[in-house]
Amino acid sequence: MSPSISGRLRAAPLASALLLTAALSGCSGSSSSGSSSGGGAAAHSAPPSKPKASASATPDAAAYRRWGLDKPLAAPPAPPAVKPVKGGKEGGTPQIVRRIPTSDKVVFVTFDDGAEKDPRFVQMAQDLKFPFTMFLTDSIARAGSGYGYFDKLRALGNGIDNHTLTHPNLRTLSAEAQHREICGDQDVLQKHLGSRPSLFRPPYGNYNDHTLAAAAGCGIRTVVLWEATMQINDMRYAEGDKLHPGDIILAHFRGPSELKGTSMTEMTANMLRSIQAQGFTVARLEDYV
Repeated sequence: MSPSISGRLRAAPLASALLLTAALSGCSGSSSSGSSSGGGAAAHSAPPSKPKASASATPDAAAYRRWGLDKPLAAPPAPPAVKPVKGGKEGGTPQIVRRIPTSDKVVFVTFDDGAEKDPRFVQMAQDLKFPFTMFLTDSIARAGSGYGYFDKLRALGNGIDNHTLTHPNLRTLSAEAQHREICGDQDVLQKHLGSRPSLFRPPYGNYNDHTLAAAAGCGIRTVVLWEATMQINDMRYAEGDKLHPGDIILAHFRGPSELKGTSMTEMTANMLRSIQAQGFTVARLEDYV
């Protein structure tokens, strides 16, 4: 369902053997410059309690080895006293961010959509204690075991944010339809989480002026894009062939049927191994935005 991946992305050498196709990449289509060009909210269970900030707790070296990693990721630095990304003013045009302005050797992991609900990934997240942010599409996330799966990940300190109701290419929709997609997902998440997210990721990275206006009207202050995408074996980069401080990494909740037999936990381990090999660690996006 994805448009082709942007030509400006270049694969790292380790990824050349097994890159995902554009269809597999799902949300990782080309990003719009933003200069030009629904569904109803589903009922969910009562809002879970506020997530505990446990994702940054000290990880266990033995747990990392069980998941195929030689050692734990380095602890991230203390969160900045002043967030470097402040977002747009309330009701104003949201700020668009692909990379967090920081000199720290940190990157930020994000997972999109919500199709794969592998219980082993919950165990992995609990064992490895690395932080990440989830951008969930309601029609995808509520299928199967539904939001209860993502509540378990949120309880570890990981955020849930807006990725529209049905995952359309927003640039093909009218202003009214875009408003329904974005505000509808805000309503769903407010009902489930108890608050409206301030972060939004447009499907495929595609947006236009109508998208930004709709997002602002729905309470969104920051549109989160990316600089690297997780692949089966490694990553692909928007700039050069390596990570840079503050890069946001796009990943997806994907299973073996879409990963050529590889599990989500194996792909995540490969990504973390590459992050570590490049001298980076993972920080919590919400501490910087």
